[in-house]
Amino acid sequence: ALLSDVEPRANHVGEDFDHHRCHDRGVTTSPAITATFCATLVDEWIRLGLRHAVIGPGSRSTPMALALGARDELELHVFHDERSASFVALGIGIESGLPAILLCTSGTAAVQFHAAAVEAHHSEVPLLMCTADRPPELQGVGAPQTIDQRNLYGVASRKFVDAAVADSGLALSWRELARECVEATCGISPGPVQLNLPFREPLVGDASELPPIIDSRPLNRQMPSPPLVAEVELIATTLRGKRGVLIAGAGAKAKNGVFELARVLGWPVLADPRSGCRVREADSPVVVAAADSFLRIEHVARSLCPEVIVRIGDPPVSKVVNQWLRDSGAHYIAISPTPKKIDPDQIVAHHVVGSLSQWCPDLITRLGESTTPTKIDAAWLAQWQRVETVAQGVITESIRVEMSPTEPAIARALGKHIPEGSRLVVSSSMPVRDYEWFAEPRDGLTVYSNRGASGIDGVVSTAVGVALASHTPTYLLIGDIAMLHASNGLIGLAQRQADVRIVCVDNRGGGIFSFLPQASSLDAVRFEQLFGT
Repeated sequence: ALLSDVEPRANHVGEDFDHHRCHDRGVTTSPAITATFCATLVDEWIRLGLRHAVIGPGSRSTPMALALGARDELELHVFHDERSASFVALGIGIESGLPAILLCTSGTAAVQFHAAAVEAHHSEVPLLMCTADRPPELQGVGAPQTIDQRNLYGVASRKFVDAAVADSGLALSWRELARECVEATCGISPGPVQLNLPFREPLVGDASELPPIIDSRPLNRQMPSPPLVAEVELIATTLRGKRGVLIAGAGAKAKNGVFELARVLGWPVLADPRSGCRVREADSPVVVAAADSFLRIEHVARSLCPEVIVRIGDPPVSKVVNQWLRDSGAHYIAISPTPKKIDPDQIVAHHVVGSLSQWCPDLITRLGESTTPTKIDAAWLAQWQRVETVAQGVITESIRVEMSPTEPAIARALGKHIPEGSRLVVSSSMPVRDYEWFAEPRDGLTVYSNRGASGIDGVVSTAVGVALASHTPTYLLIGDIAMLHASNGLIGLAQRQADVRIVCVDNRGGGIFSFLPQASSLDAVRFEQLFGT
């Protein structure tokens, strides 16, 4: 009785119930309407600035795949493995700041996007996931490649939209649907969006005239509110005349005024490689790269203890640096461009959400306007400079004496010799730590790492995505287990317009576990079986 109003039809490819038109619950659709619907979405996405489409081949996604392939404005990337495809799309979003259109067929193919969706969620990377689906009459009746795809990625999705079967009566809303999805993925807290697209057979049709453009506005990218004068004054008062440190994490970027603020305050900048602030410039302040090494020395760590900490962007990767920050007892201020608060040690006293390009200049202006100007402690800065110089010299000499390709030596050499203008993707686990701990300051290098969920999923494909979006030589530093785990990203790589150079470190599998208590509390055979892999 529940199915009595559904038109009978075949459940397998090849048999179709109506080549021209289907009326189901008031919906007017046909292959031509479906093709026009998909072409309209793609047209609007192109108009909003999207330039990359990543496709995992399949049958049910045919209408959207044809619409994407028909537009020369899009760079089309086809990957046979949906998991690999999703991390390529993630890499494109990381590099470009705009979502790639990611498409798959129905069923478990869509499940393969989940790991990348989680990483995009935590690292706040835009990602537009289009999951093709079976129509309503094939749901819950045992049709092949049919699962419940509604809100498949749960809390990781910024937005879930079930587009329903294309209906010509709703044609004037199609562009708004396309815009809605892009604005959700590029919002104040960027992240993944799932657009579920149920398609009926026949899947191939010719698009007719597209609906008109109703909203001609460019993409509306939500920006944080400008700093409030009172809040700027409160922060400036907290900083003025204090011994402090600036932590430049991922997202900080030197151009946002981080260095100018450091100079005004007379503070060092502890620069994560992903921040864009680990540079060596004539007019840069004291940039600290070897903190993980010298803060392991107790009396040095004590002598450098700050009164105030200002973190711009994400926290460092280094456990040593983060523990030192936690144990310092300093007043901790975190400034981030999105509402996401990263504070695992629960020590952030003041979380500021706002544009970094506005906050730093406003603070500089306020510090300069004060009737009690900032008193720069030259000895404080000189102490940091001296310790950093000594540490870098010791690291260089240790590597020279060792004369073998150790993990620190590889990370340091790679960071030093990559050509200017390149991209470097660093895998989680040991490579990202080796690079943070041992790479010297240098100019002209953009560094990325999937540190949202900090997994080793899809790192090869992420690097491929960065290369495809940047059209720039892209280097990858990766361990042997992560390389094997993401090896599908190599499929077809020689035929792609991607310049990728991979440095794979054989650290005997799961090398990071040798630093953890498991290594000393288990016998060697059991440790190797369960952790050394």
